[in-house]
Amino acid sequence: MKIRTFVLGALVGAGALAATAGTASAYVACNRAGDCWHTTDRYDYRPAFGVRVHDDNWRWGHRDRYRWREHQGRGYWRSGVWVTF
Repeated sequence: MKIRTFVLGALVGAGALAATAGTASAYVACNRAGDCWHTTDRYDYRPAFGVRVHDDNWRWGHRDRYRWREHQGRGYWRSGVWVTF
């Protein structure tokens, strides 16, 4: 009886954990020069920065000229240099 109670409790606990676990949101940001990077937050970039933010499932086409340039922290790529803000 104790094993049955333990197993039932474990299943209920695992179900509660799965129900409360959210999906991680991520975005793809790209500038006019074709530099793209992942970001976890959807920042409001100034229009002068020339950055567009897409959902994480966004993909560029075969004829597009983009490249991945990952970086940690808040900022954007400008002329090949990471600018932090």
